[in-house]
Amino acid sequence: MTMRAVTIKKFGGPEELALETVAVPTPKEGEVLIRVHAIGVNPVDTIIRQGWFGPRTFPFILGMDVAGVIEKVGPGVKGYKAGDRVYTFDTVSGGYAEFAVASVTRIGRFDNKLSFAQGAALGVPYHTAWKSLYFRAQAKKEETILIHGGSGAVGIAAVQIAKANGHFVIGTAGTKAGLDLVLKEGANLAFNHREEGYIEKIKEATKGKGVDVILEMAAGVNLTKDVDLLAKRGRIVVIGSHGPVENFHPQSLMLKEVNVMGVALMTATEEEWTQVKNGVESLLKKGVLKPVIAKEYKLGEAAQAQIDIKSNSGTLGKIVLDATK
Repeated sequence: MTMRAVTIKKFGGPEELALETVAVPTPKEGEVLIRVHAIGVNPVDTIIRQGWFGPRTFPFILGMDVAGVIEKVGPGVKGYKAGDRVYTFDTVSGGYAEFAVASVTRIGRFDNKLSFAQGAALGVPYHTAWKSLYFRAQAKKEETILIHGGSGAVGIAAVQIAKANGHFVIGTAGTKAGLDLVLKEGANLAFNHREEGYIEKIKEATKGKGVDVILEMAAGVNLTKDVDLLAKRGRIVVIGSHGPVENFHPQSLMLKEVNVMGVALMTATEEEWTQVKNGVESLLKKGVLKPVIAKEYKLGEAAQAQIDIKSNSGTLGKIVLDATK
């Protein structure tokens, strides 16, 4: 049995992505085979494509986030069956394909209130947001959260999660459409991070105290400003960075006793995976998590999707591939 899949034969630019016909993978012990309907495109996919997390055996298939229906369960799988509607945030075989294998520990159910495209937006964005807020930043309910870059997939996930858990939420975006989206998804306040004086506006909004936690999508640009925005003993979680931080002075961390930390979703232990997944799915069951889809592409348009996700135009939500087209 064969399937269409987007493969890569060497590290490089988006032109290395090629739509080919390959064999359908077989699930092993503790794994399931998913008939893929939609695939989430993540910035980390572009980094892997360039070789940052090599070495790998070529050719291979990119992609972590998929949503679809279980086609077959492997030996030892309990609690899931063929026909179940599921998403995964860590494929074994690669996600840019019509079928994908995933460990049963890395899948979850979602009902038909969400589309398959929305299901494909649940994995990496929402689990990264939860891990950033509650494992790395240890955010408390009474604290103010700033999501610096709130209109992207992880940003929207963080806004929805933080609001649902009772935080005062401030978001930033670089366009009016982005600001409108951040507010629509639950932020109490939104500011344009491309406008002069937005730092002072946020300080005024917090009555000079500053914010307690910042989730940062572009640390290379914003880290120095973030430290200025923090309250005493505030925390910055670096989720993304466009290049190095220029002219950053570590002394700025000292007086406020600031913590700056990174987050990488795939470093989670099995216990942490379970807790993060339970946290996300508890809100999913309440119906308060609703991924926003920026644009859908055909499977063969994966290269263009990756180009667009790395552009500076300000993506409003999640970019998704339709595996059925």
